[in-house]
Amino acid sequence: MQSVSIIGLGRMGGALAIALSRAGYRVENLIYRSTAVGAITGRISPSARLISFEDLEDVNSDIIFITSADSEIASISSQIASKVKAGSLVFHASGSLSSEILSDVTRVGCYTGSIHPLVSISDPIRGSERFAGAFFCVEGEDNAIAVAREIVANLGGESFSIDTRHKSLYHASAVTASGHLVALIDVAIEMLTKCGVEPDESKRILMPLITSTIENLEVQSTAKALTGTFARADVSTFERHLDALKENVSSEIRRVYLDLGDRSLDLAELEGQDSDNIRKIRDGIMLALRTAK
Repeated sequence: MQSVSIIGLGRMGGALAIALSRAGYRVENLIYRSTAVGAITGRISPSARLISFEDLEDVNSDIIFITSADSEIASISSQIASKVKAGSLVFHASGSLSSEILSDVTRVGCYTGSIHPLVSISDPIRGSERFAGAFFCVEGEDNAIAVAREIVANLGGESFSIDTRHKSLYHASAVTASGHLVALIDVAIEMLTKCGVEPDESKRILMPLITSTIENLEVQSTAKALTGTFARADVSTFERHLDALKENVSSEIRRVYLDLGDRSLDLAELEGQDSDNIRKIRDGIMLALRTAK
């Protein structure tokens, strides 16, 4: 049974600790820097030691995860370089940073890599249950990648690799698909509240529509999954939308609608929608964008 230490007990660190314990790893050290999350320790068997980073004397686990904030990873790597054993595998879970940030432990004989799950983790308990079926981006040294793929498989996920130089672009894609999706839904909720519907009720009303769209995307291309005004290149409806948006929402929200509408027209073109209508809507978008600034 491979031993694991986790440095950083936020949402990601806590979720990994619970999930790895369930998957048969011996999570022996839970190392915190500012606050300890005691709620997760009862879900780990056998029990793990809860250690303050300042009290850490050594960390001899086979696998070490650094799950701190991105800004702290390099510093932690430097500080544990004298406390790890050669041959250990050290991973971080950042989506935007590559394994090169772990150079200090590489120099003392550790194998380094990164493992980033493409799943939304809002708290450790629910997050630990979301790794199964998720995709994980892994990169780093060959030895580390081999172990990373094994870890992902044991968590019930699927792994894929990218070139180290593309790590930030990969993460931007993930943020757009998840974080920006939440922001977009927040915009839609705000628009519906302008119709006199309370925010919580607006969210409840929109969720089945959002869910059905995601379900369509699971089995269709983005072009075929697109529905609504832009999918139909419906000029008159677009013009009515513009009038309503000008009257009721901020220029910021109008720009979101218009920019995404322009991208939606690209998908409508792929589906063979009327080119004249697409051109009319594009002209309307360009004019509206100039006045929305």
